[in-house]
This record gives sequence, structure tokens and C-alpha cells, in this order.
Amino acid sequence: MSDMTRADVCAAAIADAFKDDGEIFASPMGLLPMLGVRLARLTSNPDLVISDGESLFLAGTPPLFAKGDVVEGWIPFRKVFDVVAYGKRHVMMGATQVDKHGNQNISAIGDFARPKRQLLGSRGAPGNTVNNRTSYWVPKHSPRVFVEAVDIVSGVGPARAKAAGAGAARYNDIHRIVSNLGVFDVKGPDDTVRLLSVHPGVTVDEVRGNTGFDLAVDGDVPTTREPSMEELIVIREVLDPKGLRFKEVPDGA
Repeated sequence: MSDMTRADVCAAAIADAFKDDGEIFASPMGLLPMLGVRLARLTSNPDLVISDGESLFLAGTPPLFAKGDVVEGWIPFRKVFDVVAYGKRHVMMGATQVDKHGNQNISAIGDFARPKRQLLGSRGAPGNTVNNRTSYWVPKHSPRVFVEAVDIVSGVGPARAKAAGAGAARYNDIHRIVSNLGVFDVKGPDDTVRLLSVHPGVTVDEVRGNTGFDLAVDGDVPTTREPSMEELIVIREVLDPKGLRFKEVPDGA
């Protein structure tokens, strides 16, 4: 098996974001995050707890958008808030904007009082970022997404959480940002976004050119690891045999 794709690399990078979590409720929002979480559960972290995205904890690890055949527990929407408050959860959300301090926006574009475009609204982002480990997935890395300052803060980055006080900062943990170009954290100077690795075929200059702020870079930047043969088999034959991942990261991207 060969012809490793960018989508495969992104799935493995997302899986790596969850590999050291141990027994924790993994809440992926979106196709690639779901694929990465299920890949992690079948390879690096079998203790991850996953749901069907609706109301059930799953004992097995089914393909994308397939119903699990063994139910492990009940997690209706209102019960998710109990888990959020308790903290044993790692959510990977999307982001319409992410700024240099790791703040995220999924609410609206433009001025808060009169936005140019209405998006999802804050939804669970504020509660997630002050209670649980939170990561972000960005399928199209560009200066329109990676901005100097988000228009509206939905997800709270570490600098803003610290400024708000211990109640906001105690459990704030922006763990990883994975895009179609690379992997990042928020441990640069003054809690800024830092480049951890670039995906195969991507250069540091390409990432910088597609980022709307001065990106923190520590020395030589490694290449994001390629998925192992085992992982490729799991991705292609078990979890996503229909190639749904290419809807977010096209083959050859």
C-alpha cells in the first residue's frame, strides 16, 4: 500500500493529538476529526471513549457515519454538559478564524454589533475552552482563517483566559491546531501560536505566507510524520473505505 495522501497525514496528526489522553471522552466535530479520533482509538489510545455524535457511547469503533453495533452507555445532549463541567473530555472543533493567541471564532464575521456574516454562534466554545482540553481542525489554511485578531472570541485562548482570572485559566488547555498545512500549539512567546511541524511537501515559508500574523517558529521545523502501514490500512480499509476524507482535504492537496 502506497500513495500516501495529505488527508492521511492529517488524520494521523489528529490521532496524535489524542494519543496521550488516556481514558477521556473524545468529542470530534467534523469529518477529519472523527476519522482521527477513531484512528487513535484503534491504534495509539484504545482507552478513548467515543460516541455516535447523538446519544450513545460506543463500545466498538465503526467506520465514519456508521452506527455502532455495541452500545456502551447513554450520553444524551444534556448529559454532555455534565462531562464538560467535570473536565474529562477533549474536544476538537472547527474554526472560521484563529488568531495569534489561539482565540477562535465561529460566531460571526465583522463588528459584533453589526456583523457582515452570521455563522454558528458561540455554541459550546466558551465552555469547552475553560473546562476541557480543546483542539482545532482547519481544512483550508489561509490568512482569512489565521488572522491577527479574531472578530469575535468564541473559543478562549490561554492569554485571554489568564487575564480573566483563575476561574477561566485553571482548565484552559488549547492543545493542538491541525490544518491542511501543518501542526501548531499555543506555546510560543506570550502564549502565541507556534508551528510544530509542516506536512510532507509543505515548506515553512508556505505556512508563513498563508498565515495572517507573525508565526512563532523554534529553530528547524520537522516534517509531520507519515502514517504507518497499520494506520493506512485502518484508514483506508476500516474507517473510511469510501474516501470521504477527500471531501475536506482533496487527494493531491
